[in-house]
This record gives sequence, C-alpha cells and structure tokens, in this order.
Amino acid sequence: MALLEIEDLNVYYGAIHAVKGISLSVEAGEVVTLIGANGAGKSTTLRTVSGLLRPRDGTIRFEGQDLCRLRPDQIVRLGLCHVPEGRRIFANLSVRENLEMGAYTRRDAGIKSDLESVLTTFPRLKERFGQSAGTLSGGEQQMLAIGRALMGRPRVLLLDEPSLGLAPFMVQEIFRIIREINARGTTILLVEQNARMALRAAKKGYVLETGRVVLSDTGEALLDNPEVRKAYLGQD
Repeated sequence: MALLEIEDLNVYYGAIHAVKGISLSVEAGEVVTLIGANGAGKSTTLRTVSGLLRPRDGTIRFEGQDLCRLRPDQIVRLGLCHVPEGRRIFANLSVRENLEMGAYTRRDAGIKSDLESVLTTFPRLKERFGQSAGTLSGGEQQMLAIGRALMGRPRVLLLDEPSLGLAPFMVQEIFRIIREINARGTTILLVEQNARMALRAAKKGYVLETGRVVLSDTGEALLDNPEVRKAYLGQD
C-alpha cells in the first residue's frame, strides 16, 4: 500500500468538471510531480488532498485512512502540509510569527528545535527573523512558506508552484532545498510549471491534460519522452 493513494478522483467548481477521474500514488520517501498546462487540474488536486476542496467522488487515502471528509486542520495533524501557489504568507506578521503559525496544531516539546532546524535550512530567514514577511523578496517569501509548512512536521509536503515568478538563480536554490528536504525523509508531492526541474527532482511523474492523467512514468523516462519534450520542455 502506498503512503498516499488517489483513486478515480472527480472535483468540480460548480458545473465545471476540473479533475476527471485522476488516480495516482505516492510511496514513502518519493518525490512525485504533476506537470501540465494551466488549467490541467494540478493545483485542484493538491487543494483536494489538503481538504480545501471536497471531491464529488473518488477516494484519497493516507496510510489507508480516507481523507475526503476530514477538515484541513485534521489533515495537517495527520502529517500532510500544503505550501499553496502564491505562498500565502501573513504579510503583516514577522518571519518568526509566520513560522510559529506553522506549528499551530502542535503541543509537543520539539517546536523550538524544529524552528532552529528551519533556520539552519533557510539562513536568510534567520537574518530576517524579526522582519515583516511582506518586506521579503519573492524567493525569501517562498522559503518562508516552505519553512512554515515544515514547522508542522509533515510526512508529506504538498508543494504548489514553488518556483513561480522567481529568478533563475533562486529557482535553482529552491529545488536544491526541495531535494535536501526529501533526503531527510519527507515525501513530496510537487506541482510545478518548470517541467524540466520538476522531472529532474522526481522519482515519478504524472502528466495532466484537461483534468485527466494522460501519461505517467519515472521522472527520467518522462524527460526523454518525445511528446513530453515537445509539449513541456520546448524541444522537438
């Protein structure tokens, strides 16, 4: 049994059928990526996994437990933390306060050590610890959004477009951090427009088109797939 399993998932926005029978699985320790054009259903899938949207039908199971009727905070407590597209940091709060918000479901004694770990992973956040989050650069805000999710001690990290709008050097840094987080044992489900970077980082990938999975394979195989190269990598 996979750590996270999605089977025949259907999600609607009103009358719009956004996700059409998607099935996928994520094994413990993997990086799995969803790639596809805008409107393919990638972000909708992550929002449904994290409980922000309710599916019309289908199943989402984490370690065999059905997530489809749980509240987002209950899903966080199980160990799935979502870094949404656009970062969604609390701009008027400090870096420290944003990170502390990531641990709001926790009551254990490890919060302080986890905060120190996040600041070690993201030294820029340590430098700006008392600074208002809204004054950070785009890359720093993305680091803060990831760090805030890590404060929830996720077993599965849901990352939605982590490189969106970032300069190329910062994209490289964000993906270096993603690989580092995964190497420490955190499973990652990644939605990313930069298909090349995503597939290089991923063990497995799914290609979505208009709400459906049209192709799945290892990240390496999808990088070499002529159809993927033409459609998503800008190569003939």
